[in-house]
Amino acid sequence: MYSPQLPLAHGRVPSSSSSSSFSFDAQHADPGGLEAALLQIMHDHHHTSLRLRDQAERAKKDAIQNAARVSDLLVDAVNSGVQESFINEKRIEHEIRALAVTISRFMKLTNQWLTATRAINTAVKEIGDFENWMKTMEFDCKSITAAIQNIHQA
Repeated sequence: MYSPQLPLAHGRVPSSSSSSSFSFDAQHADPGGLEAALLQIMHDHHHTSLRLRDQAERAKKDAIQNAARVSDLLVDAVNSGVQESFINEKRIEHEIRALAVTISRFMKLTNQWLTATRAINTAVKEIGDFENWMKTMEFDCKSITAAIQNIHQA
């Protein structure tokens, strides 16, 4: 703000009250005293304005500091939640990797069991086929033996 440089008053107006309240008696007025009184009022107003401006600046600085402090506290509160979420995310990722390794191992075991089961099934089928072949051979042998006995008896 622009504040003009005010001349200082050279004298004081006699008054029964404080300098901020001014009483004027027109009959006993001294022309030089009136000018001095007006200068003193302007001077007092100027100093009051400066003091109020300084108080407003201090209040503004305090408000900015308090807002910054509140902002820092809020950021810290939010960051602690974010940090906790980040830690949980890392734990979950670690568990996922461990589960993937376990699943891979179980898949290998399952494939081994499937291979063994297929081998057993194949062997059982072969045994069944061999048994069936043996029964066929036995029936053929009995048929041949019966035919030979029939020929031999005839």
